[in-house]
Amino acid sequence: MRATFPEYVVALATIVGSVLFTIFGGVGIACLPLSLIFSFVRRPKAVITRSQYIKEATELGKKAKELKKAAEALHQEERSGNKGRKWRKNVKAVEKELLLLENDMNALEEMYPQGEKAEATWAFTVLAYIGKLIFGIVGLIVSIAWVAHIIIYLLVDPPLSSFLNEIFIKLDSVWGLLGTAAFAFFCFYLLIAVIAGEMMLGLKLVFITIHPMKWGGTLMNSFLFNVGLILLCSISVIQFCATAFAYYAQATAAQEIFGHTLQSLRGIKYLYKYNVFQYGFVALAILTLFYYALFGWRKRKPTGRFQLSS
Repeated sequence: MRATFPEYVVALATIVGSVLFTIFGGVGIACLPLSLIFSFVRRPKAVITRSQYIKEATELGKKAKELKKAAEALHQEERSGNKGRKWRKNVKAVEKELLLLENDMNALEEMYPQGEKAEATWAFTVLAYIGKLIFGIVGLIVSIAWVAHIIIYLLVDPPLSSFLNEIFIKLDSVWGLLGTAAFAFFCFYLLIAVIAGEMMLGLKLVFITIHPMKWGGTLMNSFLFNVGLILLCSISVIQFCATAFAYYAQATAAQEIFGHTLQSLRGIKYLYKYNVFQYGFVALAILTLFYYALFGWRKRKPTGRFQLSS
């Protein structure tokens, strides 16, 4: 049988998206809940004094001046046409330090709320960290369920259990849309994990650009980059879920396209026949888990005086 041209285009887009999804999603599914939990662990325990606030603010001001000088120097190099590998490395270093400086500034404002409603602001800060803990625990349960389902249903042959498939079917028997809502939640969680993984790797790796998403503080290029990443990975998430929930999604259009046609195309089928992306996803999730177990609980130490590479 010959596959239609749109089906093959979808298959090629799925491969590109699957590579990004495996890397960012594998890292993100572990770092997303753990980062929320460790954010609660590293939370400010009490309001600092005014003298401590002035001291910390002075240090941040010095760091901001250093970053401004570095940015102006890089701008001069850009205008002179000197945009080599060293220049791009220094730009990435400035972006990283600027993001960390903004995080330090927000943390300092949290530890010393000001204004007439300072007490209410501190109360909301405490509640926000409690919310992060709750969402982190829920996310951790979802992440463990995802990784366990992939192992026992996809990587083990024959599958030990249909696990989440059976849960969705039982939820449908309770109420018609309950299983569908749970299915959609698990799919959407993977997209959130992709964004979380991209932001974590952007801070750790030089060759990945940082594109943070902040409420009221997201740049347009970062917004467009993350939207593009979501769109590119959406097809891969659909394929991933159609495979992982094949028992629940049987006899559907998604299962026909991503479960049968995609896994039978010449030259492509081997990537899905041998579960290449699933193995990579689980491996990166486990590595990220070990990384957070070793280093994630520690508070980030000040980097000291900022220096560009010469």
